[in-house]
Amino acid sequence: MREPQSILITGASSGIGEALAVAYARPGVRLVLSGRDEARLAAVDKSCRERGATVRADVLDVTDRPAMAQWIDAVDAEGPLDLVIANAGISAGTFDGGESPDQARAIFAVNLDGVLNTVQPAIPHLKRRRRGQIALMSSLASFRGFPGAPAYCASKAAVRVWGEALRGELSPHGIGVSVICPGFVVSRMTAGNRFPMPFLMEADRAAEIIRKGLARNRARIAFPWPMYAGSWLLALLPPALTDPFMPWLPKK
Repeated sequence: MREPQSILITGASSGIGEALAVAYARPGVRLVLSGRDEARLAAVDKSCRERGATVRADVLDVTDRPAMAQWIDAVDAEGPLDLVIANAGISAGTFDGGESPDQARAIFAVNLDGVLNTVQPAIPHLKRRRRGQIALMSSLASFRGFPGAPAYCASKAAVRVWGEALRGELSPHGIGVSVICPGFVVSRMTAGNRFPMPFLMEADRAAEIIRKGLARNRARIAFPWPMYAGSWLLALLPPALTDPFMPWLPKK
């Protein structure tokens, strides 16, 4: 894939989204960023401008379908998008048995509907130009449902499978699609975890892995590899072998 010059990133006000914005920021690059926290988004905007990038940063909720469609149409009209990164996501939990009903619905709204609301309006623009790239933020948690975070796992599984299917659908149109499956990354999302997080990675390191994977148009960018291998193995093993261990896992 050619080096992207016009990049859209949702959930850019913290965590991996912020790190990706900073990683791509340089002279000649246009960044289109969104987030829900105005103050944090403004700080990311400033940091990216200091690195020479041109930045448009807007406070938006990815669950607002009409607003997202209008926004993406507008920013693409200002300058054709090369790379769309649907990164915005949330997790939740009660520390005593997974997500509440309200939390579960909110997780699906952001993690799944938010991805659809970001990607679907962009596809017609990329198709018309017969070039471009889409990146969808899934998780290593997408390979196996964990009792402590059922809605989170399910939402990320839906994103992963949809992205894998979308890759084949859009490839004939000259559009690359990559699914990103990180393990534990330092962020506001993981800051609330009260359990050990193996292979916890700094966000800037995660962003560099993602950037390199996207440059190679990799179908799946999963890391760190020991956790990826473990997640893949859990998905292969029959539930009869893995279910007895699931209740012992830490609660989100």
